[in-house]
Amino acid sequence: MANLEAYQEYQRIEDFEEDSPPGEEDLLVHVPEGLKDSWHHIKNLDNFFTRIYHFHQKNGFACMMLSEFFELVQLLFVVTFTTFLVNCVEYDILFANRAVNHTGSGQNPLDKNKVTLTDAILPGPECTQRIQDNSWIIFLLIMAAIFWVYRLIKVFCNVLSYWEIRQFYIKALKIRMDELCNFTWQEVQDRLISLQREQQMCIHKKELTELDIYHRILRFKNYMVAMINKSLLPVQLQLPLLGNVVFLTQGLKYNFELILFWGPGSLFQNKWNLHPKYKRNGNRLELAQQLSRVILLMGLANLLLCPFILVWQVLYAFFSYTEVIRREPGSLGARRWSLYGRLYLRHFNELDHELHGRLGRGYKPTSKYMNSFTSPLLTVFAKNVAFFSGSVLAVLISLTVYDEDVLTVQHILTAITVLGVVITITRSFIPDEHMVWCPEQLLQCMLAHIHYMPDHWRGTANKGETRDEVAQLFQYKAVFILEELLSPIVTPFILIFHLRNKSLEIIDFFRNFTVEVVGVGDICSFAQMDIRRHGNPTWMSEGQTEASVYQQAENGKTELSLMHFTIKNPRWQPPQESSVFISHLKEKVHHDALSGPSTQLLLSEAPLCTSLQSNGSTTVPDNLLASVLAHPILTASGLQGRDHHFIPASTAASAAASVLASLSTSQLPHTSRGRSPGLLPSSVHPESSMYRSERSISDSMTNSDSRIQRNALHSEFASAEMSLHAIYMHELHQQTSQPQRTSGLWQNSVPMRDLHTNTGFQAHSGLGSSMSVPTTIQLGGWQEEEEEEEENEDEQEINSGSTPKQGTGSNC
Repeated sequence: MANLEAYQEYQRIEDFEEDSPPGEEDLLVHVPEGLKDSWHHIKNLDNFFTRIYHFHQKNGFACMMLSEFFELVQLLFVVTFTTFLVNCVEYDILFANRAVNHTGSGQNPLDKNKVTLTDAILPGPECTQRIQDNSWIIFLLIMAAIFWVYRLIKVFCNVLSYWEIRQFYIKALKIRMDELCNFTWQEVQDRLISLQREQQMCIHKKELTELDIYHRILRFKNYMVAMINKSLLPVQLQLPLLGNVVFLTQGLKYNFELILFWGPGSLFQNKWNLHPKYKRNGNRLELAQQLSRVILLMGLANLLLCPFILVWQVLYAFFSYTEVIRREPGSLGARRWSLYGRLYLRHFNELDHELHGRLGRGYKPTSKYMNSFTSPLLTVFAKNVAFFSGSVLAVLISLTVYDEDVLTVQHILTAITVLGVVITITRSFIPDEHMVWCPEQLLQCMLAHIHYMPDHWRGTANKGETRDEVAQLFQYKAVFILEELLSPIVTPFILIFHLRNKSLEIIDFFRNFTVEVVGVGDICSFAQMDIRRHGNPTWMSEGQTEASVYQQAENGKTELSLMHFTIKNPRWQPPQESSVFISHLKEKVHHDALSGPSTQLLLSEAPLCTSLQSNGSTTVPDNLLASVLAHPILTASGLQGRDHHFIPASTAASAAASVLASLSTSQLPHTSRGRSPGLLPSSVHPESSMYRSERSISDSMTNSDSRIQRNALHSEFASAEMSLHAIYMHELHQQTSQPQRTSGLWQNSVPMRDLHTNTGFQAHSGLGSSMSVPTTIQLGGWQEEEEEEEENEDEQEINSGSTPKQGTGSNC
């Protein structure tokens, strides 16, 4: 009887053969009492973890469902309102092309010819008759109704699935909905990993790692990032006058994913396994022909649906952007990260919110770099057009102020609006008179955050070719809108005439770069961040990698992705090859730090560095980054230090190494599982010395507020540490790839390799300004008394000093 009761505590896993490796279909899983919910074995962990992530990022069930509801309402509104405008409005009366005569008792004679809104709207029966007589309108309404019903069913399914996720958060993860916004994703992820030990969501392994969860959520995105990195996608077009154009829109990306991952005839047989025939080398030509036919059919389907998709794109863009353009005409001149840029700059295993935060920090320096390029001829033309337009607008406004009846003149309001738009657009082409021409420095500030840049950009930041390549990553909003509008027309031709030619390359890519991981399934091998298999010898992997040129990731993506993931997930246990690389990097940092400037010197330069970069941030991480970025320029200029001695020349690499080494030595021991010592500053950890002075403040705060502040500090320091590593690794890459250049040659102009890594450090305010970070931070043994003295001196220098006036067109 006891044996029977013990056996009943186990449940046999049945009907999950597609998620179980051979020989494990009859695996017995222990399910503790009290946890026998629907989460003891998840059939599709990819969808489950993805929904958990989206639930967290979209702030819970209520926000998600409200967004889904309004998406349905928006679709219904666009269709009905467009139908009303086309069939139920009498435009001849609205535009006063046909007179209206109001007659009746008590009617004011002056109002007989006055047009009202109801005069321009047709009666209901007549409007209905117009719609019924137009077969095209009927057909489009039927298509829209079918799509709306499909969306309604999908929303209903999402309600059911995300209600289950809501219960999972409350019951399994012990996170209430009113506290969800106070939890970071790392905290949610830690609870998921702990829950796996108690209740096996995945039956193939007892414990989940952070990398397992990332692989599940980013399985297909890692493939896309790898194909972009190996220049397999997107298709680049050579167009007359425009030259080389990278065209990648949401619609085209959707078709790529449909063809490769989850559509009919795709390469994956389910969400987690590549079809076995694509893993064999024997029939690659036959598989390439099969994929080519699938791409052809998908292209023809897009061509057939092109008119309907185009109409929807035009209507949605009109309703979305018209009011914004009227209110802020200059918004079309604002820039945004392109879809291609987001994939090109994305690390392997980088979640959406991590990428968004990193590119958000790089937005300002990238905008400054792009705006530093001006055309003198266009500037002269824009100034004169703005003068003439402004003169006419001033007269019209003066007349309307004198007599408001001027507004009744036909097209006078149109003229005022158009002139205002013209003035706003022309002013965007007129550069700031105080702008200083420093393209190399601006590009360095950008690179510190985005981490990836081609090597040939180094030293060519002032070239138009470099600017055009940056524009492919950082495009105008107007260009983004235009590309999305043209996407329904261009996508079929790209699929039929360009992507089909790459069928064999795609087949070879998935065969050569797909590996099976126990408990995860088939993933892109680049996503493992395996230095031995995909490392690049010029990125500190020499002697540690066996990869051929074909197997190497470009631009150091394997190495930088490994560092990024390790910093973002400090409890992750790297595999042996990765641990060796991290240890080698750490040893190299400590060695180079011996010849670098002291951290005290770098922090003392922070006010000057941040003022030189025209930034206003006030955090310690930002001050460190700004100092590292500008230190080589200050030393090359021959400026004296605080002790009135000349500062020895040094590179950004040695400055970054000095800060990283200080962060390592100031770290207190902690017991984070699998953490490489010294990789994160101790100030990031709640038990570290940095938070001791904060506890006196947090006594009056709630636990929730204190946790939010610690999480914010953690994020800032992690981002700063990654930027420092990026600077350092790009510097070493340039030294390795061009060994004939000595470090002294980098002093006069900061090398592009620094750009690759330095960028993120621009814009940070002086150390003497108020900071939310406690003052007990100790870097490299720096005492609190010395820090306070330095802060006081910084404040005196900033308050008494004056920055040099920058003239238009000045050079650095």
